[in-house]
Amino acid sequence: MSTTPRGLNARCSVARSLEVLGEKWALLVIREAALGVTRFADFRARLGVAPDVLAARLETLVEGGVLERRPYQDKGQRQRDEYVLTAAGAELKTILAAFVAWGDVHRPSGFGPSTVYVEAATARPVHLAFMTDDGRELAPEDVAAVPGPGRLGV
Repeated sequence: MSTTPRGLNARCSVARSLEVLGEKWALLVIREAALGVTRFADFRARLGVAPDVLAARLETLVEGGVLERRPYQDKGQRQRDEYVLTAAGAELKTILAAFVAWGDVHRPSGFGPSTVYVEAATARPVHLAFMTDDGRELAPEDVAAVPGPGRLGV
């Protein structure tokens, strides 16, 4: 895995997250894992990624706590590993949904959304939003980013 961010980046939540998630294929691997893909050959087939690149991304995601390596063995075959989302990996569903929403608006394909997020129990569409503690939804322009306690000089 990449080295830990140094200096100001060590305090930056985005920089630290990108150490695990910032490589080209990382979010696509996570997308496939969220859709139930667990095996190396299946990731390769669905993504069309070179095996060495896929192996490196899987290793980074395992080391970063996003995926868990679990052994399996098909009858008559050697033991292999499959890759399953951890709880931290499952929490990335909101990140994937944000990418989908942004891409559908700002990089449309002309075919409509490739993924629609719905409430599992009702199949009713859901959307991402900034919410206040009392349940009010805010528009992005009504949300400010302010320094947190981890930032230098705060």
